[in-house]
Amino acid sequence: MAVHSAGLLVYRLGHGQVEVFLGHMGGPFWARKDDGAWSLPKGEFDPGVEESAAAARREFAEEVGTPWTGPVEYLGEFRQPSGKVLAVHVARADVPLEFVRSNEFELEWPRGSGQVRAFPEVDRAAWFALDDARRKVTRGQVPVLDSLQAWLREDPRP
Repeated sequence: MAVHSAGLLVYRLGHGQVEVFLGHMGGPFWARKDDGAWSLPKGEFDPGVEESAAAARREFAEEVGTPWTGPVEYLGEFRQPSGKVLAVHVARADVPLEFVRSNEFELEWPRGSGQVRAFPEVDRAAWFALDDARRKVTRGQVPVLDSLQAWLREDPRP
């Protein structure tokens, strides 16, 4: 049975182009990486217990440090290279949005040392134009950005 994640991809229209809000993955593995080390805020959920939109909102609040209270729309499901199914919701940011603080996870570091340290799931977040975002996100999330771009072309709202 596939593992499910839900994510919230927040976008804005800025500087004449679409920009998306992404988080840089925290922890020692991602510390010195940039391209391919960013992600939309997301996390696991049980679709039998929780709706994906609620899970996407929860994960956004945990990883960015501020709740998303505005409307969200379902973009679709995307199978990741790991086999995980990612349910993505999108939201337009019409107000300023900044990274506040992420929740943390524990990891033995350095590996084999017996020392357990806490690391943020997301260590920073930033806005990226879609072309830049395609380079920044993990490989499995590039189709999410492509779908957002297609969805925005079809969306009749200004």
